[in-house]
This record gives sequence, C-alpha cells and structure tokens, in this order.
Amino acid sequence: MSRAMQCQSCLPGGSWAQLARSLAGSRGTRSVSMCAAAMPGPAGRCFLRKILRTSSISLPRGCARYQGDSQESSAQPGSSRHGQSQLRNVAFSGAIKKHQKSLSAWFSHQPNEERQFGPSFSLDAVHVDPVIRESSLEEILKPSPDLTIQNQLQQPCRKVISLHNLFDVDACGRQVKNVVLYGTVGTGKSTLIKKMVVDWCHGRLPRFELVIPFSCEDLSHSHAHVSLRRLITKKYQHLRDVVPVLEASNLKVLFILNGLERLNLDFRLAGTELCCDPNEPVPPSAIVVNLLRKYLLPEASIIVTTRPSAVRRIPGKYVGRYAEICGFSDTNLQKLYFQMRLSQPGCSGEESQDRSSAEQENLVEMLSRNLERHNQITAACFLPSYCWLVCTTLHFLYFTRTVPPSQTLTGIYTSFLRLNFSGEVVDSTDPTHISMMKYVAKTVGKLAYEGVMSRKICFSEEDLRQCFEVEMKTESELNLLEVFRSDVFRFFLSPCVQPGKEHTFVFTIPAMQEYLAALYVVLGEKKTLAQRVGKELSEVIGKVSEDVAVVVNIISKVLPLRFLPVLFNLLKIFPRYFSRVSGKDKDAIAHTMAQELFKEEDYYNDDVLDQINSSILGVEGPMRHPDEAPDDEVFELFPIFMGGILSRRNRAILEQLGCSIKNLAAFEIAKAMKKTVIRKGRRGLPPSELMDYLFFLHEFQNERFTAEAVRSLRAVNLSSVKMTPLKCSVLASVMSTTCHEVEELNLTSCNLDSSSLRTLFPVLLRCKALHLQLNSLGSDACKEIRDLLLHDKCVVSSLRLANNPVGEQGARYLAEALAKNRSLTQLSLLHTGLGDPGAEAIAQHLAENQHLQELNLGYNSLTDTAALRVVEVAKRHETLDKVHLYFNDISEDGKRALDSLRMDRDGVRALVFLTAGTDVSDYWSHILSVVQRNLPFWDRDRVQQHLALLLQDLESSRSQTANPWRKAKFLRVESEVKKMLGKLQDGSL
Repeated sequence: MSRAMQCQSCLPGGSWAQLARSLAGSRGTRSVSMCAAAMPGPAGRCFLRKILRTSSISLPRGCARYQGDSQESSAQPGSSRHGQSQLRNVAFSGAIKKHQKSLSAWFSHQPNEERQFGPSFSLDAVHVDPVIRESSLEEILKPSPDLTIQNQLQQPCRKVISLHNLFDVDACGRQVKNVVLYGTVGTGKSTLIKKMVVDWCHGRLPRFELVIPFSCEDLSHSHAHVSLRRLITKKYQHLRDVVPVLEASNLKVLFILNGLERLNLDFRLAGTELCCDPNEPVPPSAIVVNLLRKYLLPEASIIVTTRPSAVRRIPGKYVGRYAEICGFSDTNLQKLYFQMRLSQPGCSGEESQDRSSAEQENLVEMLSRNLERHNQITAACFLPSYCWLVCTTLHFLYFTRTVPPSQTLTGIYTSFLRLNFSGEVVDSTDPTHISMMKYVAKTVGKLAYEGVMSRKICFSEEDLRQCFEVEMKTESELNLLEVFRSDVFRFFLSPCVQPGKEHTFVFTIPAMQEYLAALYVVLGEKKTLAQRVGKELSEVIGKVSEDVAVVVNIISKVLPLRFLPVLFNLLKIFPRYFSRVSGKDKDAIAHTMAQELFKEEDYYNDDVLDQINSSILGVEGPMRHPDEAPDDEVFELFPIFMGGILSRRNRAILEQLGCSIKNLAAFEIAKAMKKTVIRKGRRGLPPSELMDYLFFLHEFQNERFTAEAVRSLRAVNLSSVKMTPLKCSVLASVMSTTCHEVEELNLTSCNLDSSSLRTLFPVLLRCKALHLQLNSLGSDACKEIRDLLLHDKCVVSSLRLANNPVGEQGARYLAEALAKNRSLTQLSLLHTGLGDPGAEAIAQHLAENQHLQELNLGYNSLTDTAALRVVEVAKRHETLDKVHLYFNDISEDGKRALDSLRMDRDGVRALVFLTAGTDVSDYWSHILSVVQRNLPFWDRDRVQQHLALLLQDLESSRSQTANPWRKAKFLRVESEVKKMLGKLQDGSL
C-alpha cells in the first residue's frame, strides 16, 4: 500500500485520536536501565544511589526469526584477543590511535549553543543515556495501545536494552550485525551516537576495534561515484593504511550511519546492483545498501539511526535488531539530568561559590518538586532536547549578569530549533524538498496563532483536522502529513495531562506555541485567499512582463505602433499596485505586535520573565482544586517573540532552517512599528508591563529603534518588580542606547542588592530622582551608592533610601558622599537603623556639603544628643532648611529645644511632632501620610506608642491655647490620629 493510500485511509476515522494513543505507547516509564556519566563528588554518587534503579533485559517468550546475517556464531572471547594481538603486530595500530584522537576532538566539539555554559558542559561530564527499548518491525507497524501520558508514569517499560548491548545475540542466540535505532525528533539519537563514539575513543566500547561514523546527510549531497575505500580515506585520512586490509585483518569494525532518513535507498537489484569490492566506485547510496546487504564487508557491524517514518526503507531481512529511543521516560532520569546540568561548576558565572551553589541547589530542588507533581513539564521532559531547553532557559533567567546580556530568549528558542531541525526536510523522497521548519511554521504555526488569538492552549481532534487536513489536495501533501505525524508531531504537541482533558492536545512547551505563532505572522503566512491569489498573479504577470518587454522592443523597431508601449505599461500596473497593497501587510504585523504588547487586560499580570520562571519551576503554595476554574491564559510572549524573530541574528538562523525573512521586510515592519509600538509605549504603563516593554526592546535587538523608544521614557517606574540579575542587565542594556537624563527611576521594593546597583550604575548616574526604598540595601550597597554620588557625571538630586538596613557603617559611606557631592538636594534615610552613631557620622560631614535642602532622619532611634547635633549643623548650612526627626526617641526637653527653632531666625525647620508650640504644625498631614504609607514595614507596637505620644502632645498643646480656631485645628488632627490608632488596634490598617 502506498504511503498516500495509508494516509487517506486513516484521515476520516479518528486519525488524531490514534496518534494520541501512539504518543503514549511509544514511551516507557519507571523501571529503567540506564547509563549515565559519573557525577563529580560524593553528592553525585549519593544522588545516583537515591534515584536510580536498574532492571534486567527481558527476552521474548518465543524465538523470533533472525533478521540479518545468519552465518555468524556467538562471539568468542579469544577472537577479540586475537584481533588485538594482530593490531599490535601491524604497523597501522598507531593510525587507529590517531583516528581515535581525531574522532574524540571532533565529536566532543561543543556547538555555539553549548559554549555559553563554559567548558565544564562536555559530553563526558553531562550526559544521561535515554531509555532504549528493543522493538520489532511488527511492533512498528502495529497500532499502539490506548494509553495516556499520565498512565505511562505508572507502567513498567519492557524489553529495555542498553546502548552497549545492542549487538548482543538475539533471542535465538544469533549474533546481531545490523541494528536500526529509531526515534522521533528530540529523543536524543544524535547525542547518543556522539556519546557512543566518544566512549569508543576513550576505551569504553571494547567490543569494537575500529569505529567509522558517517553522516547520511553528507552522503546525500554527494552524487559522484566513489569506492568505499576512497569514501573512508577521504573523510578519515589517518585510516589510509588501515582500509586496504579491512577485509583481511578480521578487525571488529563498526559502521555508524546517522540520519538514514536523508538517503533514498533502493534495495531492489534492479535499482542498486550488487557490489562486494571496496575499491569499486558506486553511488554513496549503493555503498550503504551493500553494507546492509552484507555484500560489502560482511563481518562489519552497522548501527543505523533514523526517524520512524524511514524505518521501513530497510527490508526487515537485513535488520538484526530494532531499538526505539524512548527519551527520558522516567522522571528519575529527568531529575538526574537536571541535577548534573545545573550543578556543574561555572554554571552560575563569577558569583561567590557559596552563594552560587546554594542557588543551584534551590533550582534543582524546585524543579524536582515540579516534576513530581506530574505537570505538563513532566510530559515535555520525556524529550531530552526539551530538558536541554529548560536548563538553557533557567541559565538565562538566573545566571545572566553581563551587559548587554549575551543571549535573548528568542535566540534561545531559535537556536534550539536549529539544533533539532538544521538541514532537515520533511521527506527526502518528496520532490519539493520542503524544509521541516518551513512546514512546521505553515501548519503548526497556524494552529498556534489561532490558539493565541482565541486564548486557547488545549486543542481538540477537530482543531487539528481543521489545521492540517482542510487544505490537503494532492498525494504529495498527504505523504508529507503522514511523515510529519510519525516523526515530528509529538515534538511540538502532546496529550494534555490535566484531568478531564486527556483527549486534547497542548503544546509540549507552552512558550513554543507563542514562538510558532509569532513565526507564522512574521513569515507572512497569515494571508487571506485574495492576498494569496493576488501575490501569485502578481508574480506571474511580473515574469511575463519581462518577456513581453523584449518582444515589444523588437516589434516597435519594425512596426512603430503607438499602442504597444501603452499595452506594456498596462501589464506593469498590477504588480506595482499589488506591491503597494502588500505593504499594508507590514503595517498589519506592526499593528498586531502593538495590540498584543499593550493589552490592558494584561497590565497587572506578572512580567513575562516571572511567568516563564513559574511555568518551569511551578508556583509554590497550595495546589489548585481540580474543580476550580483556571486563570485566564495569557500570551504576553507572543509580541515579544515577534520582535525577537525580526532581529538580524535570528533571521540569519531561520534562513538556515528554510524560513526566509528578507531585510526589506524587516525594515518595513520596523518602520511601521514606530507609528504604533513607540506611540503606545509613551503612555504610562504599570511596572510589570513596562518591564515587558523593556524586555521587548532587548529582544528586538535594533539599537536605533530602541534609542527612539527610550528617549520618550522620561520616568521609569518598576516598583515591586523583582529585579533579577537578568532584568537589571536588560534595563541597563536598553537604557544605554541613549544618554538622556531620566527624570525619575522608581525601584522601590525590587529586591536589589549591591551587585544589582553595580549593574545599573550607568543608568543610576543619569537619574534625577532615585527611589530605592524597601530593598534590604546594607552597608555594601551604600558603598556602591557612595561611588555613585561621588562620580563627576552624577545628576541624582533626590535619593530615597527609606526602610533599608543602612546601619552605622552604611551611614559613614553616605556621609563621605555627602561631603563632596554637588547634585543631591533631597536625602531620605527614614527607618534605616542609623542610631546615634550613624546620625553623628552624617552631621560630621554635613557641614562640607553645600547643596542639600532636605534631610529625613525619622524613625532611627535618635536621642536628644544626636538630634540636636544634626540640627546645630543644619542651622549653619547654607541651603538645608528642613530636617525630619519624627518617630525618634526625643524627650520633652529635646522637643522644647527643637520647637524653639524659627525658620526666619535659624534658617532650618525640624519636623518632630504634629505641633509647633501652641499651634498645629504645617506638616502634620505630611507626617501622618508618611506613617500611613510605611505601616506595613514598621513595627506596629512601636508605631502605636509614638502615635499615643503624638496624641498626648496634641491634647496638651490644645489645652494651652484659648484661640477657638486653633482648638478646632487641634481637634481635627486629634481625630485623624485617633482614627489611625483605632485601625491599628483592630488590625484593619
């Protein structure tokens, strides 16, 4: 039956339901046998003992028919020793050692995506073998049982086999020569082969004395006839003395053919002639066929890796064993991978070792707890490639400290797709040779986009049918769909694990839905029927007009007819008109981006970086009840990914994947964005939404566009946004595109520390008003602030450090800055734990300052001595006219001394109580408002004591005046204080 006929037969009758069953049946679960690289240190050994369990390989009950070479008997130990002895006695033993060294260097080479983690992330240091399940051709062709992903976590995995046992004798005792190792995209086939080669190079695969790997992708690009001998020596020059004696030397040789789906193999004698001579030039595909037939080097062992759709290209009689890679089908393997990956030295950058180790352990612990809940992330991490994506994303979120950040989130997802789909086509036998990523963008991207627009993450079988099958018209399209279902579908979509939704599909990684939706829009796949027809017609007429131009020029010389040029110009009208209309598409993309980026219903959600963090590590707290309605889905990454995809680097990577975005298209979209995104960005945005906007500008990677957008941000309010090292780096990077002064930067309650201030140093220099309250900034941070205030380019005029543990040492650093700073006019040290020593340090250097106008030392446990000392210095200060001293431990005598100060006489006013002699203070409302704002962060008992003292002082002052107007003012203030006291006592404030 042809592939198209098979596809047509399964389309009408619940094909997507059958696919859901196949997704489950193809994976194993808890009881596994695995091989893992040794973790360094005793902690690793303890972790291995704790989570790993091994199981023996169970053989089939019956004796299966042998598939492969039937003349080879069981391997004898003496034959291996004989081969090794022969190696020692021949001159080419050194050549094989050079070959091993060369292979080790090549296969240990880290791609660019891995180098960001440092040299400790080598294949030897961080590797966990996926589960490999012995299979058969009958099982491959047979429909899978009806299992859900949730049930897989409780089903034992049978017929598990390790990588090193693939060539063991089969159930009938016959030696296996040809092994087909298959698995869907992302299960780890290529990584497993790399590890196998590296193991052989280091002597950990003693079964074989020579390993010769080939990439079927490379072989598919070569059409010239070549002999096996020339093919080997061309790729591996060190073996030029070994190849001539391969057949006669009785070496244990292993050929590795990686990615067989790239080759079109024909095992018919009419299609590929027999060849047993290694020196005879034949097409590369003929060499592969004859190796598998055992006409070429019949004693050699062969391991083939391929996707499921290409397994049947090799007749079953030439295969000794089928083995399926099931990925990390046990959550213990997932935990082991994350433990090894996230605990590597150097993973967290250059921070102190103790702090980084604690943070790494915390990440692993949170991730393990989330995996144990069997959430959707557990289903996603069946694929080792998604485990890699999770670790890469966590590394980006937690350990990015450079400015600008070396990565973008869009870049991580684009690189992830390149690692899995670089050079991949859907079907090498299809004449269109459409790239896999282009096909995914057109089909899965459409499903993703429709889900984003309708705020939907779960898709029914009908949704899938509408997306994939409605426009199928040709046999070729049906063949491509069948290959996609078999090889790639489960990489992007998997059955939902949420109770009650087991028969629906979700994107394996939630953010991938938004990425593919963004790619679908930016590639221009979102077109109406009229737009598609218009584009095709425009291209046809455009090509015809070029040919007509030549004909018209010739005819016009022979027959000077005036209507010919007119006819020629008419032919050009439609393409020109359509080019103008198509320009509207770029405006529509920019409009979609702005509309999604500034959705008002998303204004008070967490910022996107916190959302990603929660999706990976989970949300700590009580579990949601199954009957409880879920929160509305948010898709705030969608517009950010749209901007990120337009960056030059991501467009270059997507070009390699067959998804071309022209420079002109990117330029026109960016130009249209200036009318929409920048204009809407000027509006006042809530802090979390502003952080998303800044992150969007970082992802867009367009410095000119970012500079224009940032110039419109005169005030930046990020209060209550948890400013992680990554967010600080993003803020510093985006703001560095301009050098304009920022009127106000509000970083209140942002979890800042001294390292955050170092990262933000260039930004802080340009801020006039700087709010740093409630950040637990201690003496180390005050040292950074001192350097900031002493910088010759500092423009900070207002600095608020309220509710930070500044302490005495921090006060000394700030006092040093006060002495020489020339910009600061307002300094708030409210509730910073200064005490008398800190206030003395401030007073000591205050006389050297010539610009400060207001100083707040309230709620700092100051006594009369320190308060009067500060006021005495303030009286002599040229510009300082207001000192806040309320909520300090000032006695009645101190109060009277401070009350005697007069602005016209002493040049300074001390705000201590709500009264000023026999009148109400002009600043009583200001003092009460400060108390009201800070109550959540202050000691309530102490606040009640101070309010009681203020109330007594008000009542005493009221009794000393006979002025009815003043008495009324006193009564009004007293009522406000009593109201506040009452709310404090009953807990309503």
